[in-house]
Amino acid sequence: MPAVSDLSYDDWLEHAFSHSIRPHGNAWFFDEDPSWWDPEPFLAVDYFTRLFLTTERSLAGFSDAQIAQGFTYLLSTSASGDNGWFYKTSTPTAARLACVEAIEHVFACLFAPRCAAVLGHIDEPGAAPLNTVCYMWWDEFPCLALPDDPDCDLIHRAAIDVMRRTLRLGSIACQEAALHGLGHGARHRPNEVAAAVDEFLGDGRSKRDEIVSYARSARCGCVL
Repeated sequence: MPAVSDLSYDDWLEHAFSHSIRPHGNAWFFDEDPSWWDPEPFLAVDYFTRLFLTTERSLAGFSDAQIAQGFTYLLSTSASGDNGWFYKTSTPTAARLACVEAIEHVFACLFAPRCAAVLGHIDEPGAAPLNTVCYMWWDEFPCLALPDDPDCDLIHRAAIDVMRRTLRLGSIACQEAALHGLGHGARHRPNEVAAAVDEFLGDGRSKRDEIVSYARSARCGCVL
C-alpha cells in the first residue's frame, strides 16, 4: 500500500475528501492498494487541529457525503486502525490538548447545522449524510492517550469537557453523539460522566423521552 507523508494541508484535504461516493461497493480506502496518509504524529495533530477549527472553510468544496467518507477514512478505527497520531507523547501536550478542544467546533459548526434531528441509536429514518459520523464520532475516534502517558487523565478530561459542552447545543444529533461518548467513558471516569449527564438532564430544556432515556443509560455506561 503506497504511503504518502509529505502532503501540504490543501493537498491533504483533496487526498482525504475529494473521492467520489460509490453508490455500490466499498469506499475507495478499502480498495486493494489505495494510497494512505502516513505523516509524523506532530504534523497529523497540526493538520487535524486546523481542520477542526476551520471546517466550514476547509471543507467548503466537498459534499456532506464526501465529508463523511473523508472523516471515516481519517479517523475511524474501522477504516485505518489505531495509527497512534493522537497518543504519541513526542507531540507536545499543549498541541494535543488544542486538537481535542478543537473538536467542539466540529460539532457546533459542522454537525449541528447539517445533521438531521434524528437519533441513531434507535435507527430513526431521515438521517442526513453526516449523521452516522456524528453519532459514532467518539466511538470510532482513535485513542487519545495511553494509560502510561503522564497526561492521560488531562487529555481524557479535556475530551469529556468537549462532550459536556456539546450537550448544550440545540442539535439532538450532537447531544446523542456526546452521550454516546460519555457512555463509553463512564467505566473509567464515572464521576465526570455523571456530572456531565446530570447537568444535561437538569438544564431546564424540554427533551424527547428517547434522549432522556439514552442519557440515563450513558450515565451508567450502558450504551453500545
